[in-house]
Amino acid sequence: MEDEQSATYTVDDALISSGFGKYQILILAYAGIGLIAEAMEMMLLSFVGPSVQLEWNLTAHQESMITSVVFVGMLIGAYSWGVVSDNYGRRKGFLFTAIMTSGAGFLSSFSPNYLSLMALRFLVGIGLGGGPVLGSWFLEFVPAPSRGTWMVVLLAFWTVGTIFEASLAWLVMPKFGWRWLLALSSVPSLLLLLFYAITPESPRFLCMKGRTMEAVDVLGKMARLNGAELPSGKLVSDKNIELDEVSESATLLNGTAKAAKEEENDNIKEDEGSDFGGFKSVSKLLSPKLLRATLLLWMAFFGNAFSYYGIVLLTSELSNGNRICAKQEVESVHSNNSSLYKNVFISSFAEIPGSFVSIMIVDRIGRRLSMASMLFTSCVFLFPLVFSRTEILTRISLFGARLCISASFTIVYIYAPEIYPTSVRTTGIGVASSVGRIGGILCPLVAVALVHNCHQTTAILLFELVVFLSGVAVMFFPFEMKGRRLNDTEADMH
Repeated sequence: MEDEQSATYTVDDALISSGFGKYQILILAYAGIGLIAEAMEMMLLSFVGPSVQLEWNLTAHQESMITSVVFVGMLIGAYSWGVVSDNYGRRKGFLFTAIMTSGAGFLSSFSPNYLSLMALRFLVGIGLGGGPVLGSWFLEFVPAPSRGTWMVVLLAFWTVGTIFEASLAWLVMPKFGWRWLLALSSVPSLLLLLFYAITPESPRFLCMKGRTMEAVDVLGKMARLNGAELPSGKLVSDKNIELDEVSESATLLNGTAKAAKEEENDNIKEDEGSDFGGFKSVSKLLSPKLLRATLLLWMAFFGNAFSYYGIVLLTSELSNGNRICAKQEVESVHSNNSSLYKNVFISSFAEIPGSFVSIMIVDRIGRRLSMASMLFTSCVFLFPLVFSRTEILTRISLFGARLCISASFTIVYIYAPEIYPTSVRTTGIGVASSVGRIGGILCPLVAVALVHNCHQTTAILLFELVVFLSGVAVMFFPFEMKGRRLNDTEADMH
């Protein structure tokens, strides 16, 4: 009896005991809608930009800015919502993102001019920056042994969103125009608001904030819905275990628990104190234990984002650029025919085998080798375009490159939240995602501009260099997280 009363268990123990069941499927469905919404808002940039350019007689630079301003907003949003989520809860983080994305996304369909469209798409970008919060939220409900596989399944919803948006554009744009596409693409974000009231808070976050009873309540509902039972004993977090070890050590050394108690109280006060602007959280990302992983992760995010969005844009821009440079007819820049929608639609399907490849390798050969192999293979697919850009070769090369980049991007989104402790998890992935957004900002301004100016070979070589350097950075990641439990504190990391 005494053993049962003194027994303890962690959130990881509860997750493994409950298994992956109906409760996680519901969490997956909600987070998946969020990824579909984000993918649709990003993919529509491939269609809206060319149409708006024709309607409002914009320059190529002004068209590129419609895409870049979204990434600027995402850069700000990814950092901001990460800090909010680590301090006030995962639910509050994705609530504000859903409100901003759905509201600004719908209103942008009524934009009377270029400047108003830019302002509203900037707000959409701030909302979209909170996308990683949903990934971290889902991750914290998944048992460690199957975490990699289920995170790939979650990120496959992004692929569903890209295909759905390409299909929607193909149906809507020729008859109704870009305004209807903007309005309809905001619907998934609205669904997040409709079902928000029934979403649970992350039990890991609740434990870290000392709200253990609330965490037990969430875990209890999870176990009941999954037809399982929680482990016997008292729920504790890694933070509690760490403080207990400090107390025991201090008692042995000093013969009294007073020093340990004071240290424990100081730690609690420090955690409960304000984190103005998130500076304390960011400083933890650059602590000795996390510095190398953080800097390399930033490189990987930058390279993946630059390459992924570049390949998406090149699907339409490269063929248009070839026509311009071959005929020197500026008026042919975005010919209003179905080939654009067909090419983007076909290339979107590359992400389906990309998801299957991710599932097959992420929990078998590990995160690092999976990412590196996909990035280097992407270089191989892009290389023929340096010498020749016939229509069939361009389509095959971009299809293969997008397959590999999407697989790599999927895995880096799995790895990023795994390497950070619970206390700074969403801040860590938020800052890394912000760095990735810088790649998204630069991509249309640099690479796509090169295509417009008939420097296609230079653009392809630039992508090759960025992808290759990203693969090298991945090879030097210090941690392999395959099958390992998530950490709640820095002290728990090895």
